[in-house]
Amino acid sequence: MVWQSLSYAKRKKVLLAWAAHLTTQIDVGAQIIADETGKPLSDAKLEVGIAIDHISWAAKNARYILEPSYRPSGLLMFNMSSRVERSPYGVIGVIGPWNYPLFTPMGSIAYALAAGNAVVFKPSEYTPGVGVWIAETFEKFAPCEFLFTTITGLPETGQALTESPVDKISFTGSTRTAKKVAASCAQRMVPTILECGGKDAMLIDRDADLERAADGILWSAMANAGQSCIGAERVYVHENVSQEFKRIIVEKARHLKPGESYGPATMPSQLAVIESHIKDAAKRGGKFLFGDSKAVQAPYVMPVIMEDVPEDSLEMTDETFGPTLVINTVKSMNEAILLANNSRYGLGASVWSKRNGNKIASQLRTGMVSINSVFTFAAVPSVPFGGVQDSGSGRIHGPEGLLEMTYPRTVVKTRFKIPLVFTSFKRSAAADRLIMRLIRTLHGRRF
Repeated sequence: MVWQSLSYAKRKKVLLAWAAHLTTQIDVGAQIIADETGKPLSDAKLEVGIAIDHISWAAKNARYILEPSYRPSGLLMFNMSSRVERSPYGVIGVIGPWNYPLFTPMGSIAYALAAGNAVVFKPSEYTPGVGVWIAETFEKFAPCEFLFTTITGLPETGQALTESPVDKISFTGSTRTAKKVAASCAQRMVPTILECGGKDAMLIDRDADLERAADGILWSAMANAGQSCIGAERVYVHENVSQEFKRIIVEKARHLKPGESYGPATMPSQLAVIESHIKDAAKRGGKFLFGDSKAVQAPYVMPVIMEDVPEDSLEMTDETFGPTLVINTVKSMNEAILLANNSRYGLGASVWSKRNGNKIASQLRTGMVSINSVFTFAAVPSVPFGGVQDSGSGRIHGPEGLLEMTYPRTVVKTRFKIPLVFTSFKRSAAADRLIMRLIRTLHGRRF
């Protein structure tokens, strides 16, 4: 393939030219995103900007991450030189979501291209225009045909992509659909990257800056109409500061205006899910701090903040994907950690503490944690993005994202001949004795 045969420097030149062009088209791309998702134009512009940053990082760093690495051969094989090469898979199929229709798939598209692959992109059926626009902008700089192709359609199109002769699939969407994608790919032993949902917890220690915490967590929960896999859904706040935190965040919530602060629910069927979660929480004893059970007013959902919601309610166990937030009080951060980890999801989390942030973060069973901030790990190109458990497998972004788009090939070469040949039917008894002597010398000592 022409693209794969190009040097990293030449691929970098193409990708940086694409990124530069996109900076002149931010308004165009943002308008398409806003039209298809309903999100505010300012949020759409931010999404385009972060996507461009990822293209640039992948282009500039692919060579250094993926260049061959030489490994020590060890005393037994001292006459060998050993290296590991990274080879692109060939064609990467990317299935994107509708909530961040440019930023999220770009975490696979840009990294796949930088690694030397071709890409077939299937955008969500709710945001086909974004997918077509991305491919059209890249086509201006592509050195060959069919390097980056967008195919649009309903879920059946995505299924067809998983059954097609692509070499790897990178999927973003619900856990339920991810399991179907994985099952389909397993039939042909096609590897996958699965970026699924979350039920992200926010942990607030007694020494936290409550003003900053409330501002960040409210935005995390409500921005994009709560349609963020790494959005805040559960808050565990220390009892010493619980009442004050609730007072501050409720006061801030009063200034939110659906239709201005955030847009409508992009997928109409999600409204029923959000409503069922709110009503289940109220029925189970949860109390409304802000909003009420009539929050769903299609196509919008009014902000909802609840407290004292049972841990086994839908609002605490299942991804709501709406502008709702539960705040439960805990006696200690140890209790908060246990409750945060008591979930089948493990995508992201946020910790708010002036002194204990690192200590708390290291105990959370998630793929990503931000301390005294929200969402920031998604905007840093050099770190991996992804989760564990029902939140998926594999990683996009960072060196790990580039490595995901290649497979390792080991190459071992004889540097010079030695009198003893180990890999032969002519191996002598003397050679066997020497091997055993070396093994005992190298590894027989107890420490």
